[in-house]
Amino acid sequence: MDFSPVWISLKTALTATAITFVTGILLARWRIAYRGKFGDLIDGLLILPLALPPTVVGLFLLMLLGRSSPLALLLPWNIIFSWPAAVIASFVVSFPLMYQTTKAAFKQIDAALVDLARIEGFSEWRILWQVMLPLAWPGLAAGSALSFVRALGEFGATLMIAGNIPGRTQTMPLAIFFSVESGERDTAIVFAFISVAISMCAIAMLGYLEKRH
Repeated sequence: MDFSPVWISLKTALTATAITFVTGILLARWRIAYRGKFGDLIDGLLILPLALPPTVVGLFLLMLLGRSSPLALLLPWNIIFSWPAAVIASFVVSFPLMYQTTKAAFKQIDAALVDLARIEGFSEWRILWQVMLPLAWPGLAAGSALSFVRALGEFGATLMIAGNIPGRTQTMPLAIFFSVESGERDTAIVFAFISVAISMCAIAMLGYLEKRH
């Protein structure tokens, strides 16, 4: 039995979660400081992938990154049907969870503590890393765990822009689907149990971190 979908899924989900963690923090911090009239519109655009069917997200990514798109002309190689495409798909669908959770965690911080840090001469960057992140850590951990689980289970967008290439882009959800399609239900069940076990470990780790905080 080929277990490459397990390693591809783990590699893809961990990479997407790492990117989501950084971008989610930075955009959430910027958003709570933004006082412009387009705040609600920005929020809507950032969490839209959570509301759309994954195949619709995949279609938009295909239009954005396809060979005939202006953006693709700037890239040194064709990203469609490659492992980076799988990472992009997982990142896009999991980002809203990290963004929303982080923004909510930042809003729970006592504004007086942030103002006190400014009075002490802290830069905005130092306030973020030394004041806000430690105080919002439970929310960040929850957002990271949810993003990882969502990235691990991504199917539709990944199939649209990364394809089902064994050993390269075939993640566990794809392997499960095509195993069932080909009548290999035992293989599908094995990958399903592995996926459940990894997700449960991520959730259990989240609970452990929350108790330690």
